[in-house]
Amino acid sequence: MRNHFLFTSESVSEGHPDKVADQISDSIVDLFLSKDSEARIACETLTTTQLVVLAGEIRCKGVYENGEWAPGALEEIEKTVRNTVKSIGYEQDGFHWETFRFENNLHGQSAHIAQGVDASGNKDEGAGDQGIMFGYATDETPDLMPATLYYSHKILERLAADRHAKTVDFLEPDAKSQVTLAYENEVPVRATAVVVSTQHATGMDNDEGRAKLREYVKGVMTDVLPAGWMPEDKNVYVNPTGCFEIGGPDGDAGLTGRKIIVDTYGGASPHGGGAFSGKDPTKVDRSAAYISRYMAKNIVAAGLARRCTIQLSYAIGVAEPLSLYVDTHGTGTVEEAKIEAVLPTLLTLTPRGIRTHLGLNKPIYLKTAAYGHFGRTPEGDLFPWERTDLVEKLKAALA
Repeated sequence: MRNHFLFTSESVSEGHPDKVADQISDSIVDLFLSKDSEARIACETLTTTQLVVLAGEIRCKGVYENGEWAPGALEEIEKTVRNTVKSIGYEQDGFHWETFRFENNLHGQSAHIAQGVDASGNKDEGAGDQGIMFGYATDETPDLMPATLYYSHKILERLAADRHAKTVDFLEPDAKSQVTLAYENEVPVRATAVVVSTQHATGMDNDEGRAKLREYVKGVMTDVLPAGWMPEDKNVYVNPTGCFEIGGPDGDAGLTGRKIIVDTYGGASPHGGGAFSGKDPTKVDRSAAYISRYMAKNIVAAGLARRCTIQLSYAIGVAEPLSLYVDTHGTGTVEEAKIEAVLPTLLTLTPRGIRTHLGLNKPIYLKTAAYGHFGRTPEGDLFPWERTDLVEKLKAALA
């Protein structure tokens, strides 16, 4: 393991075109789960100039049954999509919540997929697909997340909060950030470079406007980063290309699931490749990634390791995971094999077991679709995989 190194992670704002797509997809997941807790949803979204397109497969009581839409369902879907875009703040000529063209191409779930996933007779509910899923935790931050990603998210969250509160009047929804940290003895000690590119109002493309924007963004960076961590001025990049007026779906097409590293651990951990947004919790791409984070976070919170990576794997239609792998990266106080043996005694890692333990069959997903699915504060039904309520059981089982 290297002790001294530089590492970088990026984040994108709620107004980034891919994140607009993620939020729309998860707003549909929430809509359907609010109608039917056993709904099946795989909703993909495309956004571009004045256009939003939905595609995918669904099954939902009271909304879409036997190949037919319920009265008013199509109108409610469109209203949900437009309200999601409105809440982000898009009222631009190139992308406006009220006037963009909308296409709904959702259709019924494949019967061949349903037969593998649904419980029947003595068969338990199977995984919605094959695949590998990873969870990760590290003691670098209070939220047990990689510090590079943690601060990248926090910078953009602050920009969005100021924009929504109208603290500043020159920010538009689209933005990206990137934070490079220096690590000494595996501990982050300072930032060596910070990048922020943010869409802005017209009239800022001059020396005065660029200086105003830079001063504001540097102030946000200084507030977010720990004291003394700001890099020297030449390594602070604010809109390095210059003008950034055309942004969001008007500047670049957006697709659901194209920011999976931003959604997870900023590159500090492996990723199985599956996206989360737009999928109901029978899809283990989503639910097994959540339970993997839950296990890894509780292991670190219990003091059993300073870093932990967990992998699960599944086969479509099969309930039990094919494998469980734990790696504490040389920081553990207990052998990984012992942890691997104990975890299945504390949790049921079938799709149904995961959904039941974490309470995932609820409309809780829109909030996950920007600024990361992990490292968030559990509150009520939201972000249950961030709870650390397994700590005492782990300590007792591994004592």
